[in-house]
Amino acid sequence: MSYLIPPLSFIFILGAAVVLHEFGHFIVAKLLKIRVETFSVGFGPRLFGRKWGQTDYRVSAIPLGGYVKLGGDDSNAPIEGEGATDIPECEMFNLRPRWQRILVSVAGPVMNIITALSIPFAAALVYGVPATPAPVVSYVVSGGAAEAAGLRPGDRIVQFNGTENPKWDTISGDALLSPDQPLPLVVDRNGERLTLSIKPTPRTENGETAGTLDFIPDYGGFPVVIHDVTTGSPAAAAGLQIGDRVIAIAGQKVKSAAEVTSYIREHRDQPIHLILERGGQTKEIDTDSRRLADGVLGIRIGDEFPLRKASFDGAAAYAFRSNIEIITLTGKALGQVFAGKRSVRNTLSGPIGIYKAASTQVERLGWDGLFQMLGFLSLNLGVFNLLPIPVLDGGAIFLLLIEGALALIGLTLSMTVRERIQQVGFVVVILLMVFVLTNDVLKMVSPGAGSSKPAASSK
Repeated sequence: MSYLIPPLSFIFILGAAVVLHEFGHFIVAKLLKIRVETFSVGFGPRLFGRKWGQTDYRVSAIPLGGYVKLGGDDSNAPIEGEGATDIPECEMFNLRPRWQRILVSVAGPVMNIITALSIPFAAALVYGVPATPAPVVSYVVSGGAAEAAGLRPGDRIVQFNGTENPKWDTISGDALLSPDQPLPLVVDRNGERLTLSIKPTPRTENGETAGTLDFIPDYGGFPVVIHDVTTGSPAAAAGLQIGDRVIAIAGQKVKSAAEVTSYIREHRDQPIHLILERGGQTKEIDTDSRRLADGVLGIRIGDEFPLRKASFDGAAAYAFRSNIEIITLTGKALGQVFAGKRSVRNTLSGPIGIYKAASTQVERLGWDGLFQMLGFLSLNLGVFNLLPIPVLDGGAIFLLLIEGALALIGLTLSMTVRERIQQVGFVVVILLMVFVLTNDVLKMVSPGAGSSKPAASSK
């Protein structure tokens, strides 16, 4: 793939997420006939652009976001600059009813969330949705969490941690974030439903503790395919390739990707014999005993589920569930950060982290990876901007609601107080930007300490 792809994919993903966000503010302001002075991609000095009508469409020097400057709104003047003084009162944002100002503020995050929903929705309509059955227990590790919980081979998990008919990704994600914490589950055993509780076994790698369930699911024989091979890894040296279907490992027929992952983890100091299918031909490959720093071969492997045609309602439900899973898993990870149970360094990423993730997704999945990453970033950008932090949209909405509550008792927020609040918010956002940039650089300098599974996957 061309060396231009990584930077171009990063520019497209970040630029599209920002432009769509600002377009939400822009289009609602235009519909309400509010003056839009500036539509900027990026902050700081103007690099180039063009003025159409009364709006300056520009690209600015600092590519860490963007803004829409509304007539009469100088609340973000330290970032956006002072506004024009000759704007008619009927076009001024600050003189509009409170409900209109809230609509304009919320429109940006809503546009990002709509984007995040529309990408899996369109994919589901065009390609279908994965037919992922509830996982069936194939093998229970002796003395592990599954055995202690009373799980048996053949049990079908129909509910896990409150989620009905969960996918394996949901189950493993909840377990990953909940080491040594009891999680409720319901299994179907020979037609009888049993309520159990499982406490994921804590395993520590690279300074991070994650939970594992100590059982292997059996999906019923769906293909297990290698999706990625790390350059220079033992897997690459052995001749493993992207697209290889794993038929057997150590002479045992493979039933799920988790079975392969578990075997590799449990035999990290031993050679591994694999039987593969490649291009319709069967191949046998032996790896040596070498492993990467975290004990893995250097492959990313997954179950290849068949796709079933989706109706409009089915595609919408799939898009909604996909985004809820991402938000839920991310929320749990952030909650663990505040509780001191998870490293901030391995949870938060800035532009460099986004660049690396975008590059990886495009190299692995092409256009599919590009749009998956756009949906993932748009969702996180939309939700983040709803936080009640001054300078962000959520902060503006929160202040408008406070003003409304004060108005009920005849009080108002002075301009001086508003300016101080905005200044505090501006400092908070700048500090956050500095932190995530520093965090990204530290991960590059010492990648071993920062390598852990992401809080949420964009798969």
